[in-house]
Amino acid sequence: MLTGIVTLVAMAAFLGGVAWAMSSRRKREFDEAARLPLEEDDAREQDGKDK
Repeated sequence: MLTGIVTLVAMAAFLGGVAWAMSSRRKREFDEAARLPLEEDDAREQDGKDK
């Protein structure tokens, strides 16, 4: 009985996390975070610190 309750709570937490991550309100923030490595590379190239 207890394991079933724990499983349901864990599943609800997982589905809540998926819903939060896929929310259209978060898309802009995730897109900005996805571009960070590329922007850092561009900044290094402009500063002449490229390997």
